[in-house]
Amino acid sequence: METSLSPAYMQKYAQLWPNKTIIDYLNDAVAKYPEKMAIIDRKSRYTFQELSMLVDRVALGLLHLGIEKGDVISFQLPNWNEFIILHYAATRIGAISNPLVPIYREREIGFMVKTVQSKMIVVPDQFRGFHYPAMINRLLPEWPSLEHVYVIGENVPIGMKSFSALLEEPWEERLNVSLLNQIELDPNEVTEIIFTSGTTGQPKGVMHTHNTLCVSTDYWVEHLELTPDDVMFMASTFAHQTGFGYGVRLPTHYGGTAVYQDVWNPTDFLRLVELEKITFTAGATPFLQDTVQAEGIENYDISSLRAFVALGAPIPRSLVKEARDKVPFKILAGWGQTEDGLVTLTKLDDSIEKLTVTDGHPFAGMKLKMIDLDGYECAPNIEGDILCKGPALFVGYFQKMEETHSEFRDGWFVTGDRGVMDEDGYIRITGRNKDIIIRGGENIPVAYVENTLYEHPDIADLQIIAMPDPRLQEKACVFIKMKADRQPLILKELQEFLQEKGVAKQYWPEHLETIDDFPRTPSGKIQKYRLREQMKELLDRKL
Repeated sequence: METSLSPAYMQKYAQLWPNKTIIDYLNDAVAKYPEKMAIIDRKSRYTFQELSMLVDRVALGLLHLGIEKGDVISFQLPNWNEFIILHYAATRIGAISNPLVPIYREREIGFMVKTVQSKMIVVPDQFRGFHYPAMINRLLPEWPSLEHVYVIGENVPIGMKSFSALLEEPWEERLNVSLLNQIELDPNEVTEIIFTSGTTGQPKGVMHTHNTLCVSTDYWVEHLELTPDDVMFMASTFAHQTGFGYGVRLPTHYGGTAVYQDVWNPTDFLRLVELEKITFTAGATPFLQDTVQAEGIENYDISSLRAFVALGAPIPRSLVKEARDKVPFKILAGWGQTEDGLVTLTKLDDSIEKLTVTDGHPFAGMKLKMIDLDGYECAPNIEGDILCKGPALFVGYFQKMEETHSEFRDGWFVTGDRGVMDEDGYIRITGRNKDIIIRGGENIPVAYVENTLYEHPDIADLQIIAMPDPRLQEKACVFIKMKADRQPLILKELQEFLQEKGVAKQYWPEHLETIDDFPRTPSGKIQKYRLREQMKELLDRKL
């Protein structure tokens, strides 16, 4: 598998990388805290000893199925314990994990699984009313490399297999556990391929090694001063890099307990904080808003909760001020991407000014700079394009190394975001060059949705822009120019079209404006800022 790693690059970061895999951290946690509760979801809970046993069991089962080192295993699962077990088991045998967001449908899943040539996929029988096996059956002809389909739940269709059988079969009695110890894992090998929303019509598979993931996760342990007594809560989907790196893997790094929620519910979160003595969490900014403004929050004992890391969208200053009067925990803000994990984070002892107007300071080893249009580094407090480098950076887009190289400038990754850096090294995100809308922490790949809508026979031209939303921060608004003599579409018709095309519901535009023509530059390029101005005028008139 081609990556951007070179001997010189590996030597550069050799002293900063932990040179471990997540299995090393798991073994350490088992040795020190075998009876400590490791993972808790709504269905089950396991100690580190039990988790390790199940990981080895499933790993042996994977070997029995013919899964080998370097094979890709895709899993489209909610925040369930099976996700952690499967990811760790895949790592145990050197297979590559390909987490898939549960909201993805045929269009996304079909492309992603085919691209990485998955040998196995694991899905729930149903989740939030959607039946995954039926979708998988429709897509099977497109996946010649796929050999195994496993389903979690009671309704397993003919031709598919039950994951419970894989989990409950005592493979350790049929195969020698020493087989696992014979598999050598190199910390610089790829262990994850996760797709990110891009600015083109196709998502890109971001490749991370054991080292790039582990160093990124270790940053949290030091920065948040985590100890084995800490209990983490995670409701952000495991198939986003936040949930994957800091929900699935982080608790194992410091030998603590993790509590998971598969469908975000602020009332249940408050109940779990009181019940499980949760000490910190990380999630999208709307999760924070829901928590602070939850009805009846005063009826729960949430004194154990000391930190809430809010990511994915700016934190309104008014919300931070409101939180100071209502909750005991500190609110921390950070910035990062799938390609580089979390890069910046405010500190527990930061001033209220840093906490409310910045997105934090880079972790040790991670470097940022702002550059102007001519490529020169900006002075403090001057806005520019954000460039990043460091040991947590990804090692390339899967099978797109030329595109990977084009995203770098003199060894720096061009993030596509814009921001300013103050004299203390704290950054503030000011905008995005990449054409992405962030809806409640979920990236909407604008070009991808636009390309799908262009397939509609009645649409001549269209543009999607962000419109503000008080809770989700942003929603998608589509401006449409109809073909001559075609009746304007209504929003419901547009959404039904996207549903037929298999586009995830969270990507659908939630507002539609029909337009006679688009504002353009003299060269013919559409001026999106003018559309944003029109949107603002429309919203102002409604107030």
